Parts: sequence; C-alpha cells; structure tokens
Amino acid sequence: MSDKKSQTRERILEAARGALIQQGPAEPSVSQVMGAAGLTVGGFYAHFQSKDELMLEAFRQLLDERRALLDQLDPKLLGTERRALAAAFYLSRKHRDAEVQACPIPSALGEMQRLPDAFREVLGEHIELMTAQMVDRPEDIDKALADLALMIGGLSLARALGPGELSDRILRAAKSAVI
Repeated sequence: MSDKKSQTRERILEAARGALIQQGPAEPSVSQVMGAAGLTVGGFYAHFQSKDELMLEAFRQLLDERRALLDQLDPKLLGTERRALAAAFYLSRKHRDAEVQACPIPSALGEMQRLPDAFREVLGEHIELMTAQMVDRPEDIDKALADLALMIGGLSLARALGPGELSDRILRAAKSAVI
C-alpha cells in the first residue's frame, strides 16, 4: 500500500474511531465518517469493502488501545492493585465525558445483537485478554471478570445519564465496589 493510501486509510479509521465512541458501530454512515475524515464517499471503497469492515477494524483498534493503557501499569503491582488503578481511571468523570480516547464498549453494547458475529468475537477476545492483564493467578479470573463487568456497566450507566450528581454517584459506587 502506498504511503498516501495508508495515510488516507488511517484518516478514515481515525474518523471511524471517533464516530464509534460517540454513536456506536451501527449508527454512523459512511458519508458521516468520510466527511469527518475530510474525504468524499467515492474514495471509501478503495480502502474498505463495507462499513462493517471499517467499523470492526476501528472497534478492534480502540480495544487494543484500552489494553495498551493497562499494559503501562507497573507489572510488579498485584492484580487487585491493577484493577483498582484501572477502575480509578475507567470510572472517572474525565473518562465518562471523553469524546476521544474513550472506551467504545458502552456505545457498542446495545448494538451487538444486530452486528455481524465478528464484533462479538472481537469483544470476547478483548474481555479475555483484559481480564488476564488484571490477575496474578488463574483462580482470580472470575473476580476480574466481575470487576470488569461492573466497570463497563457503571460507565455505561454514567454515560447514559450524562454529567450530574446521579451519574457521579454511580461512578463512585462502582469504583468502590471493584476489588
């Protein structure tokens, strides 16, 4: 792939990642994504076969970024400490209100049943990998899964409510329940 073509593809993916965080993978149209990338719809199919292919790649990239953030934590920390630090960031007002550099799962959950199976496969793989990053011992996997579910659910509710006292209380309550 030529350098110009790969740069254009990355612009499209960047726009798709932003749209996915804000609207989920199903709602944004190709024309919305291409417009946000500063491109015309006519060039879309030179880079992707379908909107689903684009949004799946954007979803995968966003989830990879989430795991990379967790990888930045000190590997000497205990799993409980990694989960507590992850929860402190994930269940923050800053993350709830973020329009970029945010977790795409809350915006995608309601659409998963209507999306191609590949989206669920990518989500399942992410959950397994993320959970593995948050434990020291295999017997702690179920606790890490529960903490991750609590974090995603708490953030989803807080984002649905938007900024406000109840939303803030949900973030605090979920954060205090992790570990």
